Amino acid sequence: MTDYQEVRTTEHESGRGQRIAAFKTTQIIWLLLGLLEASIALRVVFKLIAVNAANPFAKLLYSVTNLFVAPFASLAKAPSSGDMVMEISSIIAMLVYLLIAWGIERIVHVLLYRPRGSVSVRQTTVAEHTPLLAPVGVSQTTVTERTNTHTPKS
Repeated sequence: MTDYQEVRTTEHESGRGQRIAAFKTTQIIWLLLGLLEASIALRVVFKLIAVNAANPFAKLLYSVTNLFVAPFASLAKAPSSGDMVMEISSIIAMLVYLLIAWGIERIVHVLLYRPRGSVSVRQTTVAEHTPLLAPVGVSQTTVTERTNTHTPKS
């Protein structure tokens, strides 16, 4: 006697791929902003504690962040004491880039995001049963399919 049952369930939701793409795109935007903000913040700290500008890491950091801080360099004076400098322009740059990234993220969200739609679930059950007194190779197969569609509550 052989009993066998297999259940296969598949789901289909319209707009799911586009919603995932919108999510991943916004996550990349926030990741890039985080890297930029962290590097500019590190620059502010380095300038504030008067890190040796000849150090290779400091030189690399300053050269990379100069590209992003340069548009704001003459915006405000940088108070200093000895070699220590408080770069107000770098802090302003961080705020401006935060606002720009937030705006881009909102635009991407509005253009790409689709609300969750109806979900179609299809379940297929295949059952195979061999009766006790059946000759070898004879079996009875039953296929049952059920489809449900539901719309999630918001």
